[in-house]
Amino acid sequence: MPIHIEIPFEKYHGLGNDFLVVQARRLPRSLSGLARAMLSRHTGVGADGLVLVLPPRGKKHDARLRFFNRDGSEAEMSGNGIRCAGAYLMCRKGKKPVLELETVAGLKSVERIETGEGSWILRVGMGAPILEPARIPFRAEGVTAPVMGFLLRTQRGVLPVTVTSMGNPHCTVFVSEFAGIDWSHLGREIERSELFPRGVNVEFAKVISREQMEVRFWERGVGRTSSSGTGSCAAVVAGILNGFTDRHVRVRTEAGVLEVAWPESGEICLSGPVERVFHGTYTYRGL
Repeated sequence: MPIHIEIPFEKYHGLGNDFLVVQARRLPRSLSGLARAMLSRHTGVGADGLVLVLPPRGKKHDARLRFFNRDGSEAEMSGNGIRCAGAYLMCRKGKKPVLELETVAGLKSVERIETGEGSWILRVGMGAPILEPARIPFRAEGVTAPVMGFLLRTQRGVLPVTVTSMGNPHCTVFVSEFAGIDWSHLGREIERSELFPRGVNVEFAKVISREQMEVRFWERGVGRTSSSGTGSCAAVVAGILNGFTDRHVRVRTEAGVLEVAWPESGEICLSGPVERVFHGTYTYRGL
């Protein structure tokens, strides 16, 4: 039987990587179908991702989050998405400066650094990167952690890659220039490689200096995005592992700069801006 559900939402973006944030109340059974409908650029609201806010399982935590991609698939974690959800929740939790948020990738902290009119700069404690191939997961034979310089066969030739996880799988390709590289085509191909049973996010990273890199992003289940939080973290981890960068790096995306720090024996911290775009009500029509 067809249903009509009115779903309030707010739209945010972190350097052009945009998300719809929704309280998980009275939603259709198919959250995958809801994500595809709401995130459509032509027939829905339009965004890269959908973040559902649920009650936390832990009494001392502030919320539980679920992340969905534009194709309806569920992601374990999103660095930009969690900042967008953090801004949404900080509007509702008064002056609380730090939120503890549950994700499939574990408990994450979001700290307010600066607040403006409909804008925030937030820092996320992203946890430690996952380097063990089985946990990423990455199914190449004979590889051990960390996976660096792995020769990945593609239609454009063999590429040395670094494979990590920020709670979601990542493949980093270092390049000298973006011009002349069809990185969107490569990103799409690598995302679907049989070596990554859950698919993979792909970053193309150009090292500018030991404190700065420029990155392009192909996100699993979304495609090309102007920025990526977990992708920026993964690119910096790859830079550190390969000895290309120091442990605090400014990541230049197509839409602005994210700050990534990975202290020795510590967790990765991601800092960047969030802006609220608008709010509204979406009418879901389905079964």
